[in-house]
Amino acid sequence: MSPGEAESQSGGHVALNPDRVARVVIVGAGFGGLSAARALGRARATVTVIDRRNHHLFQPLLYQVATAGLSPANIAYPIRSVLGGRNTQVLLDEVTSIDLDARKVVTTHGAIDYDFLVLAPGADTSYFGHDEWAPNAPGLKSLEDALEIRRRILFAFELAERETDPHARHALLTFVVIGGGPTGVEMAGAISEISRKVIVSDFHRIDPREARIVLVEAGPRILPAFDERLAVKAQRELERCGVEVMLNAPVQAVERGVVRTARGSIESRAVVWAAGVKASGLARLLGVELDRAGRVKVGPDLSVPGHPEVFVVGDLAAVADEMGVALPGLAPVAIQEGRHAARNIVRTLEGKSRMPFHYVDKGSMATVGRAFAVAQIAGLKLSGFVAWVVWSLVHIAYLIGFRNRVMVMFEWAWAYLTYQRGARLITGSLHDLLAEPETRKPPEAAAGQARR
Repeated sequence: MSPGEAESQSGGHVALNPDRVARVVIVGAGFGGLSAARALGRARATVTVIDRRNHHLFQPLLYQVATAGLSPANIAYPIRSVLGGRNTQVLLDEVTSIDLDARKVVTTHGAIDYDFLVLAPGADTSYFGHDEWAPNAPGLKSLEDALEIRRRILFAFELAERETDPHARHALLTFVVIGGGPTGVEMAGAISEISRKVIVSDFHRIDPREARIVLVEAGPRILPAFDERLAVKAQRELERCGVEVMLNAPVQAVERGVVRTARGSIESRAVVWAAGVKASGLARLLGVELDRAGRVKVGPDLSVPGHPEVFVVGDLAAVADEMGVALPGLAPVAIQEGRHAARNIVRTLEGKSRMPFHYVDKGSMATVGRAFAVAQIAGLKLSGFVAWVVWSLVHIAYLIGFRNRVMVMFEWAWAYLTYQRGARLITGSLHDLLAEPETRKPPEAAAGQARR
């Protein structure tokens, strides 16, 4: 093998000029992309990170922003600050197409050449072919989503305070969370805590404790990826907190003010969608083989077959474990894949053979309301307060930035001791809040109009 070429286990070769520094482009600064960029910090390469946002977002705690437990700045950190001082430049841009043959990433501001490409754009909310449900049931993938959900939840209590019709008031105080996975379970438990512990004495005409929180799940049980005994304990805890768990209830329609399921309709003005995710639409731009979920089928080294210079990590990659089971879209998976892709790039630059990816299972966790969680880690199955402590420590450890860790620890300690949540702010004008979801102006549009 010549110094200018490095063979790939996926077939083909990556031809490089040994006298030129390799150009690596990373699309997406989530867990996978950020991990790859940091692992390439000392490589003989220039790294360009492209993202539509200027911040890295800790998505596992988005539900706490949506339920006023944390402020947005507690779970987000500027990408430039994370990668500052390295051989890396950050571009705030959006990828519109990718030319694999010409090795170019095309953005809204032009084309960027690469020698290696790492695709880590993450996932989008899936409504299973019913995108028309989105305005009435926002998902939870961005800070904007979280703030919109927070606004709807808090505004429902405000409207109920002034509502004189009992039926309308009951609908306003009914909150529906669709999807019984970890996000849905955590959302339902957090909304219950708000109504029964946090704002219980803030209103005079209503009793927030009368709020109805319904967790709707299409399958026979919640937390299907967890051990069944843990799922049962989580459901019991939810029900103890006042959450109504509706199983075997696939959603048939989400309309203005009502959710229709196979087990009946539920009137509600605050609906949260936590039922599914789909691969980023970027996969369809590649022209390569995808699985049924729209993810890219990658080789053992995480590269695209036929294009050994292109790696796909995180939610966009179809990767299975040793048992043939598809790896879930979790932060530990994306982090390990991002680091592994970076290592294989370095090995290629050094003229070494690539290594196949092996996932080290870090376990699964979900918190249920106040000081209760379930966790399965390395064969151990934990529940209750001990699991909640483990869940808290793990999430703090994964947070980017020392200030974020300190602030989250402070906010959690304060909320635990006082039942207070300091981020209970409703943004936007009253007119926009009362408007139909389809006609409501997005925050950026309203801001732009105000500046003009």
